[in-house]
Amino acid sequence: MIGNFTYCNPTKLYFGKGALAGLDEELPKYGKNVLLVYGGGSIKRNGVYEKVLARLKANGKTVFEDGGVMPNPTIDKVKEGVARAKAANADLILAVGGGSVCDYAKAVSVSVHCDEDIWEKYFIRFDDVSCEVVPVGCVLTMVGTGSEMNGGSVITNPAQKLKIGHVFGENVFPKFSVLDPEFTFTLPKYQMVSGIYDIMSHILEQYFSGTDDNTSDYIAEGLLRSLIHSADIAVENPLDYEARSNIMWTATWALNTLIAKGKTTDWMVHMLGQAVGAHTNATHGMTLSAVSMPYYRHILPYGVEKFARYAQNVWGVPAGDPETTARAGLARMEAWMRKLGLAMDLTELGATREMLDGMVQSTLIMDGGYKILEKAEIRAIFEESFGEARA
Repeated sequence: MIGNFTYCNPTKLYFGKGALAGLDEELPKYGKNVLLVYGGGSIKRNGVYEKVLARLKANGKTVFEDGGVMPNPTIDKVKEGVARAKAANADLILAVGGGSVCDYAKAVSVSVHCDEDIWEKYFIRFDDVSCEVVPVGCVLTMVGTGSEMNGGSVITNPAQKLKIGHVFGENVFPKFSVLDPEFTFTLPKYQMVSGIYDIMSHILEQYFSGTDDNTSDYIAEGLLRSLIHSADIAVENPLDYEARSNIMWTATWALNTLIAKGKTTDWMVHMLGQAVGAHTNATHGMTLSAVSMPYYRHILPYGVEKFARYAQNVWGVPAGDPETTARAGLARMEAWMRKLGLAMDLTELGATREMLDGMVQSTLIMDGGYKILEKAEIRAIFEESFGEARA
């Protein structure tokens, strides 16, 4: 463990059956006006909306609504939310939904009192917040992003074909989050497995970096084993509370900044996937699964010892020649991904080769992993991510 760090996570969590009662403890801490943010309306069909609204009214809140947050929230939608928050004089933004809704709520929270162009300031220059922040709370109905306990906000600019995440500081973290695994039971299988892979990718982005003996890596391996075990159960029985609760808890710890401590971290799979998402509007976790195997095969020679450790400690591959062991681990990972029904090539997501130049240009290059990619390498990874290229 060679990295120095400071660790603080200010988000208070209410976890488990009946966790929504935590709103009765949290809501009195904030003013009267609440902007209720949600997505396409599934929370009205599954009953969560009524339960949340009842808690808000019981606590004497005046509720203003901002629905219709899309799976890949756009900068135009954020600007609409800012206008709604201003009109409501919002004292609290309550996000009810999955990671996109939570990400969106944070983007609105830092923009209500901002006098600058919010896309340019936060998502191009990555400036810190220099204005008042409207506090955010979350009620989670889909797991995967970890947005319920971090400062991340991923926003898409369709006009510029860019999908960019800004990781804000602890002042933007949700003040509280409600995590009831039963709220995720009605999620379609496609969305569930997409979220599962998003969780795995978050862990691997932090795991595949560094060569020191790092406690964070041991934690990551345990999270991965738990995720794989619970995912196998949940795919067969989506109503298995134990499996779904373990997946929900793993998702939170995968990206609440803990396992990044003392490490450099990679994040290139996310940059590749987000470029795909900017051009196709495909489901986030599926964009990650489609590019992961080509990327990991590409960087394996530069981090072969860690890949061999991953194969042994996560996938149970017997120790042997490091490269052979490492590749066997990736093979087991790929077989598991296919069994879950994840997207394994870009054609499944509506990507075409005509989009290739644009996706390459939209990919931000990170420098924390085992290999800093050149544009030609990014192109080669995308080309391999098209299914017919591997046929």
